[in-house]
Amino acid sequence: MAVTPSVVWFRDDLRLDDNPALLAAIRRGGPVVAVYVLDEESAGIRPFGGAAKWWLHESLTSLAGGLQGVGAQLMLRSGAAEQVLPVLVAETGAEAVFWNRRYGAAERAVDARLKTGLRDDGVEVASFAASLLYEPWTIATGQGTPYSVFTPFWRACQNAPPPRAPLDAPATVDGWSGQAASENLDDWALLPTKPDWAGGLRDAWEPGEASARRLLDEFLAEKLDSYDDERDIPAQSATSGLSPHLRWGEISPYRVLHETEAARRGASGRAAAGATRFLTELGWREFASHVLFAAPDLATVNWRREFDAFPWPPVNEEALRAWERGRTGIPIVDAGMRELWRTGAMHNRVRMIVASFLTKNMLIDWRLGEQWFWDTLVDADAASNAFNWQWVAGSGADAAPYFRIFNPELQAKKFDPHGEYIRQNVPEWGTDAYPDPIVDLAATRRAALAAYDVVTRAKREAG
Repeated sequence: MAVTPSVVWFRDDLRLDDNPALLAAIRRGGPVVAVYVLDEESAGIRPFGGAAKWWLHESLTSLAGGLQGVGAQLMLRSGAAEQVLPVLVAETGAEAVFWNRRYGAAERAVDARLKTGLRDDGVEVASFAASLLYEPWTIATGQGTPYSVFTPFWRACQNAPPPRAPLDAPATVDGWSGQAASENLDDWALLPTKPDWAGGLRDAWEPGEASARRLLDEFLAEKLDSYDDERDIPAQSATSGLSPHLRWGEISPYRVLHETEAARRGASGRAAAGATRFLTELGWREFASHVLFAAPDLATVNWRREFDAFPWPPVNEEALRAWERGRTGIPIVDAGMRELWRTGAMHNRVRMIVASFLTKNMLIDWRLGEQWFWDTLVDADAASNAFNWQWVAGSGADAAPYFRIFNPELQAKKFDPHGEYIRQNVPEWGTDAYPDPIVDLAATRRAALAAYDVVTRAKREAG
């Protein structure tokens, strides 16, 4: 008797390699219906920013090509997933649905209701771990609570059962060949047109699984020796460039972990140190997602609730626009913000500098910075973006002490001593065309510390 079709619902896992949901459908037998659902309607689902939409369009194009190469088609649907998936199951006669897990509260709620409803209708449903190495409910303190400090969190992860090995991509897929409508990707209007501001993104990035794998191979072969020493130098191409590929699931953390550990076993000295540091950065990504799992309102609510007392002044909209456009008169800050606008990314060290400048020198609420990054980053991730903004602002888990205020001038002297990064992004630096600073760094540092005193007093009074 013929095996009925299985639906594989792609989400944050736009790849064939190490895709447990896809492989589960293949193991079950029968035709595979591969679908991506653009869900901008379900309650609590945060709409993508502009740069993320550009990446999604390109990544779906790449995924469709990859699936076609092994014998399947990518179907596109839009709408609330709880309505779209049951309709697709009925149209295709599928009796199984597989997906890889998501960890935001709204996404988990949608998935749970779908799982219940489909099972009630007699459909087999299974979900899999694919975007995190450690499930959030498996890593906890001795008291059973989530970790709030990275070092013991990462130690607990390393003492936990090791993550599974990555799963190889299928050589062939029995793609479903029945009749069901697929929407046109171009009709989703994910690409900017009026104006087309994505030229810098196209120059900087090649979305897709093949590019992700190539970047990992190049990083492990060519950059491990220098990674630990040069990862904080923005003018150097010392990092992996994998952040957006991990965010969109074009490469799995299991693959990155497995390949990096293999490289570390065969390395020594600086290369081994670089591999260890790189794995720690992978752990930081895990930590952010675990914090989001426990605090799903991370993008809007202070993780440290005593920061609710912080006296943010009224927003100076003109100053905020200057920060967004890289016109603050602080060279390293402007270089970072212009890199972001042009490429959809920013060097991690500079991300910390510009975030500290906004929240502490400009005294502008971290949430406004988080929103700008959400709209302009190609790697805008619900966990990492909010988590890192709160970390810099001082309101988050394992946050830097509030009084640690990055001095952008000293940071530039330390990490861009010859001004290479600044000149790459601010060509008019050093000329009359470059603006004067919009703030006095010393005076605004004093104002930030005075504002923080309000928080410490409120905390003492609350006992």
